[in-house]
Amino acid sequence: MAINKNHEFEELDGVKCGIVEKNVKPQRVAFLKELLEYNGFTVITVSTPPPKQAPSPVPKPGEAVIPPPPPPPAPETFTVGVTNYTFNPINAIFGRLLKTKNGHVVTLAYWKQKEKVRHDEVPYYEAGK
Repeated sequence: MAINKNHEFEELDGVKCGIVEKNVKPQRVAFLKELLEYNGFTVITVSTPPPKQAPSPVPKPGEAVIPPPPPPPAPETFTVGVTNYTFNPINAIFGRLLKTKNGHVVTLAYWKQKEKVRHDEVPYYEAGK
């Protein structure tokens, strides 16, 4: 059980892991795996289990049984974790602990894949000076 929502951990493939992200698409898994492995973490990914379905209603005597429509196929998503169960993605990003292959610090925009690389290395708190 996590202390708070920002620091989750659970067992993935029998290994206690710090959860990086849940319900992640395959392209995002590749990005996170490459970044985290470059920074020295062992990454474990598992398929997200399908959502639970509500039980079928019990028909009353004399009532026709109408089968429920089949559920839509669940999207193929994954849970990404690292074997260092103390890993917290928020602390790693804002603590400037992660680096890209180019040696740049990973920013929130880079983590969210909104920008390729941050070119200025000035921390946000010094940018206004």
